[in-house]
Amino acid sequence: MPPLHLFDLTGIDLNRIVYDKEAIRACNPQRGVMEMLDAIVHAKPEEGQIIGYKDVQADEFWVEGHIPGRPLFPGVLMIEAAAQLASFYSKKFLHLEGFIGFGAVDNVKFRGQVVPGNRLYVVGKKTFFRHRRVGCDMQGLVDGALVFEAQVTGVQLG
Repeated sequence: MPPLHLFDLTGIDLNRIVYDKEAIRACNPQRGVMEMLDAIVHAKPEEGQIIGYKDVQADEFWVEGHIPGRPLFPGVLMIEAAAQLASFYSKKFLHLEGFIGFGAVDNVKFRGQVVPGNRLYVVGKKTFFRHRRVGCDMQGLVDGALVFEAQVTGVQLG
């Protein structure tokens, strides 16, 4: 049996931008080729829910070399997108200040491919918040299909 989504996505308009790229930049320090989120389309902080997306483009820095003739969005960048979504959530809704860094990435599974032209939705659900640490279960979806899942822990570094 395939894994279930972290929460029910029915009724959520995945095309309605709630926070744009400038709002993401106000919370996250990544710039240029390392910005892995284009928009946030759902945020329900009282339930620990957030959804963002990245439009994967054919002119991105990794396309030529990963994999020549068959570009595949690197898994490490999928996890980076998840971490950036968790960081945005932590700063915007938990009001953490300063830099939020990786504390851990656990239980990672890649279940599908992401290629240029895909919109990668990253779905997050906060699982804990204590002692300047935030844990989130994360999933990546393309056309409704699960392409990755992971548990991401962020740490407030100051």
